[in-house]
Amino acid sequence: MIDKHLFSITFACHNGLHITKKCIQSLKESKTPFDRIVVVDNASSDGTVSYFKKVPKINLIENKDNLWCGVAWNQGILFYQSEWTVIMNNDILVSDHWIEKLINIAKKNHMQILAPSLVEGSLDYDFNKFSKMASEKMKDVLRIQKPHLICAVIHKSVFEKIGYFRATPKLTGYEDQIFFNLAQDAGIRMGITGAVWIHHFYQITQRIFIKEQKLPERANIGIRDNFKQLNQSWLKRKLRKINHARLIKRYKDEELGRYQMTIHAHRLNGNFMWK
Repeated sequence: MIDKHLFSITFACHNGLHITKKCIQSLKESKTPFDRIVVVDNASSDGTVSYFKKVPKINLIENKDNLWCGVAWNQGILFYQSEWTVIMNNDILVSDHWIEKLINIAKKNHMQILAPSLVEGSLDYDFNKFSKMASEKMKDVLRIQKPHLICAVIHKSVFEKIGYFRATPKLTGYEDQIFFNLAQDAGIRMGITGAVWIHHFYQITQRIFIKEQKLPERANIGIRDNFKQLNQSWLKRKLRKINHARLIKRYKDEELGRYQMTIHAHRLNGNFMWK
C-alpha cells in the first residue's frame, strides 16, 4: 500500500448532487481515504454542501460564487500541497487500487502526469467486472501523449515548473488545454495507462451548465475568445491537432490489432465503441 500522505484528491462541484453521490460511493467502495479528498464547491444550490458536511473526514471548501474549474482545482491542490495530486471530475466511478496503481506506474515510467483509461457514456454494463478484465488485459499499454483531465495524477514538480491552472473563471473547458500545452512545451512526460480504468458519465457538468444558462441543448459551452488563451497561432493549433490525431490513430490501430480493444471507449447502444 502506498502512504496516503504522499497524495491528495480534489474535484470541483457545481450542483449535480445525484451524480456526485455515485462518485463518492465508488470512492468509498475502492477504500479511497476520505481524509485525503478535498471537495471545492462552486456555489451549489442543490444541497451539495449540506451533503458533504455529513460525509465524515472529507475536506470541504465553499466558494460563494461559481469560480469554475481553474480556480477550484488550484484551491484543492494548495490545500495539502502533496507530492502527488489527483485532479478529477465528480461524474466518474473508480476501480480498485486506482490511486496506488496510477502513482506506481507513473514512478516506474518516469511520468509526471498520468491518467487512467476510461469508458464514457451509459453505465449499462458491469463496470467492476469490466475494469478488472481490462486492467489485466491492457496493463502493459502506455500512451505517451497529452492525457485527459477527467482524472489524472500530477506530480508537484509540474506545478513548480509551469505553475498552476489558469485561474480565470469561465474559461469553460480550456483550463486543461492550456495546462497540457504548457506541460508539453516544457517537455513534461505525461500519458495514459491501460492498467487503471474509470467510468465517466460524460458531459454531466456541461449539461447542468447549459440547463442553468437556458442555452440550446446542443450548445457548445466554450467561449470562442478562449482560444486566444492558448497563446498559439492558428497554424500552430492546426498542426498540433493534426499530429495529435495521427498519434491517436496509430495508438488505436496498434491496440485494436493486439488486444481487440483500446484504452478509450464510448458506451453506445449496449456496445463498446473503441476510440
